[in-house]
Amino acid sequence: MSWDLATPFIIDLRVGSEDIDGLGHANNAAYVTWLERCAWRHSQRLGLDLAEYRRLDRAMAVVRHEIDYLAAGYEDDELQLATWIIEWDQRLRMTRRFQLKRPRDGVTLLRAQTTFACIELSSGKPKRMPVEFIEGYGQALIGA
Repeated sequence: MSWDLATPFIIDLRVGSEDIDGLGHANNAAYVTWLERCAWRHSQRLGLDLAEYRRLDRAMAVVRHEIDYLAAGYEDDELQLATWIIEWDQRLRMTRRFQLKRPRDGVTLLRAQTTFACIELSSGKPKRMPVEFIEGYGQALIGA
């Protein structure tokens, strides 16, 4: 499958009946849930799971979603969601890009970008990324 950028991290999804809204297609809230799921799985693959976040007293919290809904997903559609880390300042902010595709016809259903800020879990306040974040997320930065 052709993706917008090289070497994506990809998860497989299936549109379930619980994702369908009154208009008969996947509700926009389901897409946001999928973005979060994909970002978490990628973080876990990089060795940065919830246990590590708690140990470090740090987390990457969403501060902005930008979503372009391009086509509808329907019940039982098999989808693939890709993510890339495209920007980060190695201090507080990191940006992920996403692309959601339906493999059977190659249609891109969504493109999105999410900006995260590093916070201290115990206070909820912005805090510099620990070295574990710099090493973990840094290896996945496009062009790294």
